[in-house]
Amino acid sequence: MAVTDRTSATTRAPMAPERRTALIAGTIYLLTFVSIPTLDLYAPVHAPGFVQGPGPDTPVLIGAALEIVVALACIGTAVVLHPVLKRVDEAMSLGLVAARTLEAAIIFAGVACLLTVVSLRQAGAGEDAVVAAGALVRLRDWTFLTGQGFLPAVNALLLGSLLYRARLVPRILPVLGFIGAPLLIASATATMFGLWEQVSVPAGLAALPIALWEFSLGLWLVLKGFTPSPSTTGPVTGCDVHA
Repeated sequence: MAVTDRTSATTRAPMAPERRTALIAGTIYLLTFVSIPTLDLYAPVHAPGFVQGPGPDTPVLIGAALEIVVALACIGTAVVLHPVLKRVDEAMSLGLVAARTLEAAIIFAGVACLLTVVSLRQAGAGEDAVVAAGALVRLRDWTFLTGQGFLPAVNALLLGSLLYRARLVPRILPVLGFIGAPLLIASATATMFGLWEQVSVPAGLAALPIALWEFSLGLWLVLKGFTPSPSTTGPVTGCDVHA
C-alpha cells in the first residue's frame, strides 16, 4: 500500500513577519489597560494617616506591580512597531520609541515614590514620616500627570501620523488619537493650574478618546493586523512617505 504523505496538507503556513509584529504589538497595547484598577488600589495611600494607620499594604503593592507591567508594555509597543514604522519615517518612529521610553521611566519614578511610602509604613515611622509620605504621594501624583497626562498625547500624535499616512490601519483609528491628544493636553494643563482634580469627571471625559484610540488600535492589530501598504514594502529607509 502506498503511504500518502500528508505533511504538506497538515503543515500550517508560517505567519508573515508583519502579521506577527501586529499581533504582538496589539497584545501589548491591550496589556497596558491592566493599570485601570490602580485608581482604587491607590486610594488608601492618599489618606492622610496611611503611613501610620492600620491595614494591609497589599493593594498598593498590587497597584505598583500593575504599573510596572504598563511601563514595560509602553516600551514594548514602540520597540515592536519600530521595524515597520521606520519604513514610513525613521525619525518619527525613533521619536515614538523615545517618548514611550520616557513615559515608562516616569511611571517607574512614580512607583518608586509609593513603594517608599510603604517602606516608611512598614518601618513604623513616627510623626515626621507623615510629612515625608505626603510629599512622596504628591510627587507620584505629579509624575502621573506628566507621564500619563502629556506623553500619551505626544505618542498618539506620533504613532497616529505614521499609521494615517501609510494607511496601515483604517484612518478612523488615528483620527481618534488626533481628537484625543489636544483634549488630554488641555485636561492635564487644567489640572496643573488647579481647575479640576486628576481624578474627576472632566478629566475622565477628556481621557476617554485617547483610551478608545489605544484600545481600538490594540484590538484591530490583534484581530486584523496591518493593511497592506506600499509604504512598508521594499528596502527600509528613513525617507518621508506621503499617503
